[in-house]
Amino acid sequence: MYSLNVPVPSSVARLASELAHDVPRAQERTRGEHTLVLKRLGQDRSVPRLQAQVREYLTGQPPFEAQVTGIDYFAEPTNGPAPVIYLTVESPELRRLHERLVDLFSPVEGLEGDEYTPHVTIARGGDDERISRLVERSIDPITWTVTRLTVRDARRGEPASSISLPV
Repeated sequence: MYSLNVPVPSSVARLASELAHDVPRAQERTRGEHTLVLKRLGQDRSVPRLQAQVREYLTGQPPFEAQVTGIDYFAEPTNGPAPVIYLTVESPELRRLHERLVDLFSPVEGLEGDEYTPHVTIARGGDDERISRLVERSIDPITWTVTRLTVRDARRGEPASSISLPV
């Protein structure tokens, strides 16, 4: 499966890693894996073809701002261990861009389109009481400018290519 992702700054990745330590028995993301999924692209395409499609479709797309604003969780995620604890991400342009990409690449039911929730995963699973306390914590917002997107190969767990903004 390939996806189009927004790389997060080291301050966001560091925050996610630090917060994961507060949820014993949770499955923490592996170091360096903290990203923000913009749109899943499918699995039956070549990376150069995906990159060309995305570049063509996003021609003129300028850099934009995103902001981590809080902590939340999905009690019943569509797949994998529950719950999924995450950093909430606010960005009107990110949402608009996701909606545009749904026109090009069909939405994954239950995850995209109207159900799309921009987030950076902190961990999966863990103790309910600790998760509740973590979600109630306030954090200092972290704002950054998105200047590139990556096509990520989920099977390999790594970026396959990068697209700089503006396209």
